Amino acid sequence: MDNATKRQLKKQDQFVALTGAGVHWAEEHRQKAILYGIIAVVAIVAIVGSYSLYQSRSAAAATEFGTAMQTYQTPLANAAQPVPPGIKTFPNAKARAAAANAQFQQVADHYSLTQSGRLAEYFVGLTYEDQGQTGPAQQALEKVASSWDNGLSSLGKDALADLYQQIGQNAKAIDIYNELSKGKSTTVPPNLAKLQLAELYQSQGNTDQARQILALLKDKDKDANGKPGAAAEIATQKLNPAPAAGPAPGAAQ
Repeated sequence: MDNATKRQLKKQDQFVALTGAGVHWAEEHRQKAILYGIIAVVAIVAIVGSYSLYQSRSAAAATEFGTAMQTYQTPLANAAQPVPPGIKTFPNAKARAAAANAQFQQVADHYSLTQSGRLAEYFVGLTYEDQGQTGPAQQALEKVASSWDNGLSSLGKDALADLYQQIGQNAKAIDIYNELSKGKSTTVPPNLAKLQLAELYQSQGNTDQARQILALLKDKDKDANGKPGAAAEIATQKLNPAPAAGPAPGAAQ
């Protein structure tokens, strides 16, 4: 066999070897590609299914939350008051709060991962407070105050501050108002927290501290055109209350 023939056969052997290796590589990676494709499809289906389930639960939570809010806003009427047929009423705010509390609690328990479920926890605290149950109210509101949702957390803290005042823990309320006054929440704007802090100081007899806060609001709460904002107007009224109306001219003494 001459050298040219040997070289030709050698090339053919190399081609066959390379082709075989290429086919083996393609087959192996084809199987992996199919496997990865199946995994990707399963993941997509899971994501879509989870999203659909979340949407469904969110809709159910919103419906039940709306029902609880309707209960919470039901009018009050005593037994002596005539009520139109078909109109539901409660004899007092405590009874209404108790009924709404049970409904809000159900939404909070069953749909805790939804926005309506988290908001329901806030109203659980408020309705406990309406019933005079300060312990459960504090527990519920502290849970809301620790939420990752800044807007909801601010609502919880603001309600907690009010509750602390009711039970004589003004120092805790002051701490919360100071915290909120330095934040950027839209549900409890900083200026609202400052007004509430001023009112608390005023109720304690700390008029100098209250007036200091109000004076700063009056001077600094302005828009881009220098027009006083709502907080500045309220602060101005509190700093300069209108004199009590006296007897009309000519009235009998």
